[in-house]
Amino acid sequence: MIKVLILGAGGQIARHVIDMLAGDGDLHLTLYARNTARLAGLAGPNQNVVQGDVLDAARLDEAMQGQDIVYANLTGADLDRQARAVIAAMKKAGIRRLIFILALGIYDEVSGKFGEWNAAMIGEDLKPFRRAGDAIEASGLEYTILRPAWLMDEAVIDYETTARNEPFKGTSVSRVSVADLVARIVRAPDRHVGENLGVDKPGTDGDKPDFM
Repeated sequence: MIKVLILGAGGQIARHVIDMLAGDGDLHLTLYARNTARLAGLAGPNQNVVQGDVLDAARLDEAMQGQDIVYANLTGADLDRQARAVIAAMKKAGIRRLIFILALGIYDEVSGKFGEWNAAMIGEDLKPFRRAGDAIEASGLEYTILRPAWLMDEAVIDYETTARNEPFKGTSVSRVSVADLVARIVRAPDRHVGENLGVDKPGTDGDKPDFM
């Protein structure tokens, strides 16, 4: 059985992932969240819920025990600090496999008018995301970083990926599409090891997302 620790389990993408993996007898999920009320109705036979903050070292260390994979669905102005806390706890517990959600634009990989618009909208907010990415890439862990385009609630799984040093494609992607990619990696942990992937919906190129 593969044991998976989901950090930020109350997040929208994470809840899709939990739903996709619920009841899988080959997996056990530990749902770690600051507000476990957001997980009401999600807990299944292969899951347990832990209330905690990733910056609470003792609590995080306890949750890490016996895990095989860590999937981090975190955000915030201190995301770089959170990433370093996750890395330290994983190393302490001897866990190697990490899946971490960041954001598009942290490497100036978004070109043209959309890149300019994206930088104007969230450029300053992306700085801790870039520092988090740098920490993960330097960690020595078996990581996969995902950088989704602007997120939408469309209930359609349709996505493509780009590598770290490739120009970003598209402007948007559904949360359920990102969740599908995470779930596929969890079920096949050798996928995308050491990769840093942009994720978008094909055919969404433009000056900005359609819904903005």
